[in-house]
Amino acid sequence: MRSALLGVSALICISLMIMMSTVQTKNGKRKAAPGPTPIPFLGNLLQVRTDATFQSFMKLREKYGSLFTVYMGLWPVVVLCGHEAVKEALIDQADEFSGRGKLASIEQNFQGHGVALANGERWRILQRLSLTIFWDFRMGKRSIEERIQDEASYLLEEFRKTKGAPIDPTFLLSCSVSNIISSVVFGSCFDYEDKQFLNLLWLINESFIEMSTPWAQLYDMYSGIMQYLSGRHNRVYYLIEELKDFIASRVKINEASFDPQNPRDFFDCFLIKMHQ
Repeated sequence: MRSALLGVSALICISLMIMMSTVQTKNGKRKAAPGPTPIPFLGNLLQVRTDATFQSFMKLREKYGSLFTVYMGLWPVVVLCGHEAVKEALIDQADEFSGRGKLASIEQNFQGHGVALANGERWRILQRLSLTIFWDFRMGKRSIEERIQDEASYLLEEFRKTKGAPIDPTFLLSCSVSNIISSVVFGSCFDYEDKQFLNLLWLINESFIEMSTPWAQLYDMYSGIMQYLSGRHNRVYYLIEELKDFIASRVKINEASFDPQNPRDFFDCFLIKMHQ
């Protein structure tokens, strides 16, 4: 009896989901850019291969033009193809396209906070604040340009150590760029062999890799179900939480020696601006 009830419940849930997805796709289709007709629950996954997304989009572009809509599961996605389409959207109509789409796989970490993931007035406030801080750095005692020059000198020394031998520069270039960001945000650079720095780079790389996996994409498309299930799709959450813990520890270090008259980095400036 219990198994029968579970089977009926599952059937009802699936039926409701298909009905909801049908309503969503029909309502969304009325206002969205043209595109292939989605089917309930799956959307356009038959036309867009997750292992060959770019190629699938290019094929759809031939039929629907440089602006079209596809449904990744239950969610509509507007696709812009080509320089002119992107320029028109992000520059000519910047206000209309200034919003941020939600990624369920990382929304649980940030919940709409942060410059990259915020929306509306919250995003505009954070954007203005960040731009003001970076402008202050440009005019301050030690500009970003000077930090870049210092790191470039260090990078050249690392290249000289190879004595002309063939190398893969990916690691060194990643360290260099990351150190410039660290200098601005944390107020200090790291040695390229520093274990804490290497772990930070690993966390960042793994997070981006994990967000690109089919598991994360499946979570983004069907978060209503996936959030209640265990599995690989939860890994990105724990990676980003570890990143947040690292940043929180750096903020505590700043707070312990904070001097509002002598800001050293982005964190210090942020604290000053938020308390003015």
